[in-house]
Parts: sequence; structure tokens; C-alpha cells
Amino acid sequence: MIAKPAVKPDRPWFSAGPTAKRPGWSAGGVPTGLLGRGIRAPEVVARFSHGLKLTRALLEVPEDWALVYVPGSDTGAVEAAMWSMLGQRRIQVMAFENFGKVWATNAVDHLKLEPELLTAPWGRFPDVTKVDPAADLVFPWNGTTAGVKAPGADWIAGDREGLVICDATSAAFAMDLPWAKLDVVTFSFQKALGGEAGLGMAALSPRAVARLDGFEPPRPVPKLLRLRDANGFDRTLATGSMVNTFSVWTLEDWIDAVEWGLSVGGLSELIRRTEANAAALDAWVARTDWIDWLAEDPATRSTTSVCLKIVDPRVTALDEAGRQALVKRIKGLLEAEGAAFDVESHRNAPAGLRIWCGCTVETADVEALTPWLDWAFVTALSE
Repeated sequence: MIAKPAVKPDRPWFSAGPTAKRPGWSAGGVPTGLLGRGIRAPEVVARFSHGLKLTRALLEVPEDWALVYVPGSDTGAVEAAMWSMLGQRRIQVMAFENFGKVWATNAVDHLKLEPELLTAPWGRFPDVTKVDPAADLVFPWNGTTAGVKAPGADWIAGDREGLVICDATSAAFAMDLPWAKLDVVTFSFQKALGGEAGLGMAALSPRAVARLDGFEPPRPVPKLLRLRDANGFDRTLATGSMVNTFSVWTLEDWIDAVEWGLSVGGLSELIRRTEANAAALDAWVARTDWIDWLAEDPATRSTTSVCLKIVDPRVTALDEAGRQALVKRIKGLLEAEGAAFDVESHRNAPAGLRIWCGCTVETADVEALTPWLDWAFVTALSE
């Protein structure tokens, strides 16, 4: 047994979605003057448009890209792109973690397409030499459930013929995104900036807009996923218009988060904060013999959804159910003490820990967390 640590994280929220609110956040700071107003009221539409402008500024989205809101969080944004754009040419899907596998299933079972699947074991990124610049590509930049991120973008052709649809939900606002190598970039309110769940965004390159203008999908597209009208890309979406009725409070909370990001120094500072948090966790992993990264290659280790595996021989000797039970007990011990919440791996991932290190988390809280992880592991193992 080891002594229970004396210091707890001030903000013990390490969930990978919804993530921790920004430092200093309070519900009282979110404007409520437009609650109860019609979603098409000019003042409400103006606020939605304002949110797009702030998001573009903070994320540094190129000016010739369109930015739209999509219902259903990042899942809705990725599926809107897939349902509205895919089917014109051959398709590849990177299925190396849970959500990449979801996009593959969506393409096969629901869109009735025949994509080539580029797979990899948990903890690895697929073989990028197999990417075909003539094909459309769907992939997560950062695998939230595996803690594996893309190894840069040199493997994406600048003169590609196909579109690149990038699920960037746990990379946006935390990692540099190579806009020239991407065509659709999706993310959600609930990830890197700690917004509320339910709303997503899709940034569309001129090439993506051209696909929407010139390609009519050979399938009925549900209203909630429609990016097109009778003439092609529905350009009213890029002005802040909504596909359906969205939560005004959620939008105001998002504006609050983006304004915070701009106030602390913009994208470069958000990336710096994220990398400092990941470095603090990395230092602990390096000196701790019972834990290791799930991502095998340092070049592909996520700095946001950091996924860890327990390598103590007493644990690796257990079957998956036994490892899952141990992780559940570690989680229970931490939450009972109010030391950390939601640090278990995704339900479809191998048993382990997942620590969110995005910009809304404070480095001091990551440092305060690690002794508690040691304590909870030793305690759970000794029971």
C-alpha cells in the first residue's frame, strides 16, 4: 500500500468528451438574453453568424473555406459530409480506432459503398503508403479512443484528385491542421474547448464546395445531414443559418469558450497549453513502471486524448474482463475521493486509462493527478 496523496487536482475533470470547461467558467457568465427567442429571429441568427466568425478566427480557417453548423456533434458533421459527398469515386477509410471503424461501417452498411479499409491494431496508425490520391479518403486526425494521431500530413498529396474528409474532433484547437492537405474538417463543441454536447461544425474547402455543387448523391439524404439544396451547396448554412432548431444556450456557451481562447493568445497558446499537459503526463509515464502509452510510436502519440495501457505483469496476466474490472475499480476509487473523473478508456478500446490533456485542463492539475493514479492502482490491485 502507499499513502493517499494530500493534494487533489483543483479541477478533477479529465473526460474526453464533453471535456473540462475553460478555467474560470461559470454558468452565470453565459448570456441568456436570447433564450426563448425563435431560432430564425434576426438577433439569434446574428449570434450564430458571430459564432462562426469567432471560430474561424481562433481555428485559423482559410478565408476561402465555408464553415457550417451541423446537428449531432462531430458524428453528425462527419456523416453529413459522407452522405452528401461520397459515391463519385473510389473511397478509402482509415479504421484504426473506434470512430474510424464507425465511419467504415457507415460507408458499407448504410451508404452501400465499397470502401477500401486501411486498418491498424490499437495503438498504431495505418500504413500511409497505401493512401491513393485518386480516391476520396475519410480518416480521424486524432483517434480519440486509441490516443493515436496522424504523423503529419506529408503523406497526403497536394495535387490529389479525391477529397480528404478529416474527423478532427479531438485535434482541432489543440494541434496544427494542414488546411492545404484537407478538404472537409469536422469537430464538435464538446471536445477541445469544453463546449456543450450536440452541435458540430464542418469546414469545407473550395474543392469540397465544388463537389457539393456538382455531385448529386445517389441516395436520399436525411434532412439533418443535408449540406445541399436544389442548386448544390446550401450557402445559407455558411451565414449562420441552421439545419434545424439548435440550442441557443449551447451556442452562447460555445462563443464564451472561443472568446476565452482568443483572449489567452489564440491557437498557438491553446496548442502550447495542450502540449504542456501532455508533457506533464509523459514525465509520469516515463518514471512509472506499471503504465505505458497505448500509442507505440512517439510520432503518433496524441497530446489530447492520451490513452495508456497497464503493463504490470500481474495485470497483463489477466483476461480482458479482469483488466476491465481493475480499471473500473481504479475509476471508482478516484471518483469516490473526488480526485479524478472519467479516466477510463473508451468502452470499445482495450482496458486502460484515458486522460484528457486539452487546453482547458491546467498543467498543475495533471501533475496533481498522477500520484492519485499510483495510489488507485496499488489500492485496486491489493484488494
